[in-house]
Amino acid sequence: MSKQFDVIVIGGGPGGYIAAIRAAQLGFNVACIDEWKNAKGGPALGGTCTNTGCIPSKALLQSSEYFEHAGHHFADHGIEVKGLGLDVGKMIGRKDTVVKQNNDGIIYLFKKNKVTFFHGRGSFVAARDGAYDVKVAGTAEETISGKHIIVATGSNARALPGAPFDEVNILSNDGALRIGAVPQKLGVIGSGVIGLEMGSVWRRLGADVTILEGLPAFLGAVDQQIAKEAHKAFTKQGLKIELGVKVGEIKNGKAGVSIAYANAKGEAQTLEVDKLIISIGRTANTIGLNPEAVGLSLDERGAIVVDGDCKTNLPNVWAVGDVVRGPMLAHKAEEEGVAVAERIAGQHGHVNFNTIPWVIYTSPEIAWVGQTEEQLKAEGRAYKSGTFPFMANGRARALGDTTGMVKMLADAATDEILGVHIVGPMASELIAECVVAMEFRASSEDIARICHAHPSLSEATKEAALAVDKRTLNF
Repeated sequence: MSKQFDVIVIGGGPGGYIAAIRAAQLGFNVACIDEWKNAKGGPALGGTCTNTGCIPSKALLQSSEYFEHAGHHFADHGIEVKGLGLDVGKMIGRKDTVVKQNNDGIIYLFKKNKVTFFHGRGSFVAARDGAYDVKVAGTAEETISGKHIIVATGSNARALPGAPFDEVNILSNDGALRIGAVPQKLGVIGSGVIGLEMGSVWRRLGADVTILEGLPAFLGAVDQQIAKEAHKAFTKQGLKIELGVKVGEIKNGKAGVSIAYANAKGEAQTLEVDKLIISIGRTANTIGLNPEAVGLSLDERGAIVVDGDCKTNLPNVWAVGDVVRGPMLAHKAEEEGVAVAERIAGQHGHVNFNTIPWVIYTSPEIAWVGQTEEQLKAEGRAYKSGTFPFMANGRARALGDTTGMVKMLADAATDEILGVHIVGPMASELIAECVVAMEFRASSEDIARICHAHPSLSEATKEAALAVDKRTLNF
């Protein structure tokens, strides 16, 4: 007889492992199945985020930022650095150590919360007697049974037709994190989060980086005042960003990669690079899930169809994270995982898509929550806007990083905050105050009246709130 569980989670990424832990906290007998492997073939819990996404990219971003500071900015502080060198192997090794620490941390959390872990690929077998049989294909195959199933299988990098990933010359986010030496010339197709972050890492380390973007606008989903400020900063740093291009044939040879494309004017161009990173989005991962065995519905993009509560078309089968609709963000997956576990327990899980923060961990960082000015104009909503530049912030001056601004948008009649957009130092941390404010439907006046420590970067948020009412104190 197969092992019986109240809840089986398929996938151990941010959505899956968090859902498993929360369900266990609520008293359920929980199993989690995950197939990620480390270099030694052991479990590597944490999914794309921990293994080839959020965590390793931030480790390399931090290392490359230190290198750039040492080479170009320490002198401004009176610090002399002589004989600056770079050991890419050690940098990659540190990144791998950080990843393993996170992998091991999740294994510890499973033990602490009494979650049963199965290392292998999970797939549906059949629906039977009010439960579902799920096969675990690992070193050995076995079948387990669960009343509730939470699918959290994540996403895969989307490849360009005719240019498959070989992770040697043509790289996904995975290969981009494992480059063994700084390429002289690096190409990036796609100026989204992954493209900008990986382009920034290797540009700081000495690569000549060119980013090709098909859309005519830079960071089209970002408030365009913020996007233009970021574009100006990246260009000043040396990132070459071409917009409105049409990529043609890509040739992968022994000497590197050749990309034929038409620029925004329609002129034929060729880019020759040592390595090419393709970052044109991600696709829902249902490979090997065997959804047809139980009649689980997928949409035209291959994502699992769910309602607002993450329920699928099948009773007691749920899905969260990148494998369903909505933004492909680790923290969105986590919130959905918690919400589903609580809904299974009869509680009222909460996920507010309008207050999910977005972050690009470049330098300057870009972070936002809520609506952009362009969206408010499109829906005809009357609003007020306030901005405050970091060049007028004392802490930013002391840091030596005054690029960017905070922008706040509020309803013209009620003053409720509708969106906050930041480009500048530590934007990823500053946005949290704005998320809290919006979740509680605060007004810009509420932020303006809250005492912020001086000197701190958060004062720029307060000043942007004051600017909504045109009464900034320091600009």
